[in-house]
Amino acid sequence: MKLFNEATLRKLEQLSLVAGQVRVGMMKGDRRSKKRGTSIEFADYRNYVRGDDLRRLDWNVYARLERPFIKLLEEEEDLAVHILVDSSASMAWPDVTTDEQKLRYALLLTGALGHIALSSGDLTLVTLLRSEGNQRWGPYRGQQNSLRLLQFLEGAAAAGITDLNLSLQNYALRARRPGLLFIISDLLSPSGYQEGVATLQSRGYEVGLIHVLSPDEVEPPLAGDVKLIDVETGLEAEITLDASTQGQYLARLQEWRGEIEAFCRGRNVHYVPLTTDYPWEKLILQTLRVQGVVK
Repeated sequence: MKLFNEATLRKLEQLSLVAGQVRVGMMKGDRRSKKRGTSIEFADYRNYVRGDDLRRLDWNVYARLERPFIKLLEEEEDLAVHILVDSSASMAWPDVTTDEQKLRYALLLTGALGHIALSSGDLTLVTLLRSEGNQRWGPYRGQQNSLRLLQFLEGAAAAGITDLNLSLQNYALRARRPGLLFIISDLLSPSGYQEGVATLQSRGYEVGLIHVLSPDEVEPPLAGDVKLIDVETGLEAEITLDASTQGQYLARLQEWRGEIEAFCRGRNVHYVPLTTDYPWEKLILQTLRVQGVVK
């Protein structure tokens, strides 16, 4: 199923992602422009990565060192954008593949953020977190790689159990280029997420946490005697859903979201709680702009 039409892609190309602080591997100073190569004043070198314009490779340095380097000009920033998507079985809810399925919605957000980053010339990496082994795309830079990213996302599927804490910690320890990092997850991981986020921040990442739930997880359309089955572990529980039980559920849900928000606020993490009936375009064009992540 195609994620975006051409008109949507053109709209996304007018945006850019914003990091509050410059990370390792970037020029010193705030990000100043999404345009690349508008200044003739040389600033620095960086390693060549797939997708770079070969016209900007310094052939003299390559001849001396036998290693490819790209010249950075004064107005350029070398931002790395990381997008981590929880692909555990709980993300495949509802089990019909519509834009309101949690994984499908997460992939739409990933495609949009990835296209913005690639169009801005940012180094872009996408990882689908799964217990059976992560699926990785990138690092790539340049708008010409957007189609390749969208094809990668269209083949994604949710399965198994994701230990979110462990996955985030492993990513922090193995990835080479800290930068702006988005986590898109329902956070339904028994191990939690806090230690993983803290490890990412200790490595220099600026973290955004997009908390995705389906509308019927927030307001379950159930009543009476029901059997609940965990789609990841297979554990079962028989309960009676009445007004009192539903009230307790809603109170605990609100408390859980409040705990996440307090954790993120205390660590300067961009936190966005939402349900999948919230238009993803509004999230990109309005919510993340208010958060200062998109401009």
